[in-house]
Amino acid sequence: MTRQLVRVSTRDMSREEWLEQRRKSIGGSDAAAIVGLSKWASPYSVWAEKTGRIPPKEDSEAMRIGRDLEDYVARRWMDETGKRVHRVLAILYNKEYPFAHADVDRLLIGENAGLECKTTSALNLRQFHNTEFPEQYYILKSADNLSPAVHKSVGLSRGAQLRGNDLAVKDSVG
Repeated sequence: MTRQLVRVSTRDMSREEWLEQRRKSIGGSDAAAIVGLSKWASPYSVWAEKTGRIPPKEDSEAMRIGRDLEDYVARRWMDETGKRVHRVLAILYNKEYPFAHADVDRLLIGENAGLECKTTSALNLRQFHNTEFPEQYYILKSADNLSPAVHKSVGLSRGAQLRGNDLAVKDSVG
């Protein structure tokens, strides 16, 4: 990691505190919405949420399941690749670009790369072709990879997605 990278610890943050910290800057999920590739948010909703005009999105069961399964997806990815990762309990910023952040799921040990862990319902499988990831995941990865928050420090070049009862592993999602 470069010295420019600032970590804001999330270790003892409540969900509300975590959401408030993320509200202060643009992350990968926001970038997908801003360019119109998110089915969960729009450019307007990102603006309205970031400026406090609307409250943060309510936590859904799908969101909770995704967080709960993140450890499992990371362990399965390590089993499949033989590589090791560690959890990042921080939101990452670059002092030169305070408007951007990265909220990385895992960092690879011994590599300058991260792992994005995603889950989806078996009902969503028709949107995938030959282990390709949805467009918004590429934007999320690209935003975190190219954003000034992490561009000199972390390249999010790996992905794992639990699709119902199947695991898709990508060495590079961009």
